Amino acid sequence: MKLPQGLIVSCQALEDEPLHSSYIMSKMALAAKEGGAVGIRANTKEDIIAIKKEVELPVIGIVKRDYPNSSVFITATQKEVDELLESGCEVIALDATLRARPVESLEALVQYVRQKAPDVELMADIATLEEAINAEHLGFDYIGTTLHGYTEETKGCLLYDDDFKFLVDVLENVNQRVIAEGNVITPEMLKKVFDKGVYASVVGGAITRPRDITKRFVKMIEES
Repeated sequence: MKLPQGLIVSCQALEDEPLHSSYIMSKMALAAKEGGAVGIRANTKEDIIAIKKEVELPVIGIVKRDYPNSSVFITATQKEVDELLESGCEVIALDATLRARPVESLEALVQYVRQKAPDVELMADIATLEEAINAEHLGFDYIGTTLHGYTEETKGCLLYDDDFKFLVDVLENVNQRVIAEGNVITPEMLKKVFDKGVYASVVGGAITRPRDITKRFVKMIEES
């Protein structure tokens, strides 16, 4: 396994965010490492290359790109896969939902990575239990709850609803390593998902998005 057990920190900033910069993301990754993170999740070939120059932690790589004919945007096609293979990331995360894809099928992308880079591991970003089971059938190395609550079918759902029931359902129905990702926003929640039995957990916005963190604090004042 390329990923150790523990906390993986997502270091991402989109173009409309103040911290959008490969240099800044590399320093964010260094801060995460110094804080005890065992891995990094990052977006774009450029950010990953910069991060890997700064830290030796394994990186889960993604490329977010919108396509007009599909709602799939996380490593959606072979084009994004090729960019990630060039980045040197240890793990590639793919949208593993059952939604219509812009070009290649999910199975085709899995086979492509296995043939071209057998040492690179694959993480399935899923939203439903059916998708988790399908991802295991396709041979993904890790199954992440990343998209639960972010697809048309699961919109409005939160990972921590009903004492993390969705996460427990996934854990009980797949044998592969499960990564909790999505709305793990406090240390207490992090401990909870590990108590449930996950292999690792990805935390992003609660650590690396100061604009959003600030908004949460300000909202608390305004509502008081």
